[in-house]
Amino acid sequence: PRVELPDGSKRTIEVPWSGRLRGFTLMMEAYVFLLVANGMTFAEAARISGVTAYQARKIILVHTEEAIEQQDLSEVRHLAIDETSVARGQEYVTISADADRRRVIDIQPGRSHQTMAMLSLRLKECAGSAEQISDVCIDMWPAYKKGVRECFPNATVTIDKYHVIHHANNAVDVTRRQEQRNKGGLKGLRWILVKASERLTVLERQAIDPLIHYPGRSRTARAWHYKEELRAILQRKQPNVVRQMLDQWCRRVSRSKVEAMKIVAQMIRRHFDSIVQWTRSRITNGFIESLHSKFQAAKRKAHGFRDFRTIRAMYFMLAGRLDFQFLDSISPT
Repeated sequence: PRVELPDGSKRTIEVPWSGRLRGFTLMMEAYVFLLVANGMTFAEAARISGVTAYQARKIILVHTEEAIEQQDLSEVRHLAIDETSVARGQEYVTISADADRRRVIDIQPGRSHQTMAMLSLRLKECAGSAEQISDVCIDMWPAYKKGVRECFPNATVTIDKYHVIHHANNAVDVTRRQEQRNKGGLKGLRWILVKASERLTVLERQAIDPLIHYPGRSRTARAWHYKEELRAILQRKQPNVVRQMLDQWCRRVSRSKVEAMKIVAQMIRRHFDSIVQWTRSRITNGFIESLHSKFQAAKRKAHGFRDFRTIRAMYFMLAGRLDFQFLDSISPT
């Protein structure tokens, strides 16, 4: 409805049940929002609700952005930061999360050190500050380490053990492929060799027993033993013990003939203190890695998300733990 004011102008009355988009009620927007939040694509939600896919996407963006702006980040102390590819080629986004509450708090395009500056601004806008951050968990990407050093003066960098073990697993596989080309006999063992030893089934253990029981005969076997030793070291909780054992491991590997594992030892040397810090902080960004798989599944189902705002909204919907107040306002009393 519209009213005419004394000066002759006309103004539309805002009713409590009106939605954010013109022509929609709040109930209708909530219906579309819940369809997408429960796993439907924009096109599927549009077919069921009778709106267009563009309108469904717009509803998600409007309400997600409102909830993002209302986040309170005053209690964030520990950050987990990781990147993921969002398109073919080298197009990335950086995801930042509250490591304690496991919720996404910021997403920025790219993976340069400037993303850390944008994250510090985001904290300031939401009642937080860069100075309150005491620990940041990142991977080995140099730009992130530089950004943390410049933007978070009180933060200690942690590189969690899962990134280190990932590189060790890659070294085992590289060694296996090289030996398979030269000698053969290692086909079909890829996933067994990179699996944690305590998780091997009886059949998997039987498949690699002849190999690992005689490590002197195979560089792949030696690489596997180095990987398992590294896992055992990083599972310990005493920083001084881990520091000493990790130093000894790097020395031993550097004198070996397993070239791929030597590269891992050199990488550990470059990030030695940050890797040892894992034993103190125990901060991990593993939950962000699991979030990537959920996002990639949603992206494949929707045949890709091309717009950064859509990517940002979907990540926040999956793991932002946002307070969508408009859903509460329409619930029955």
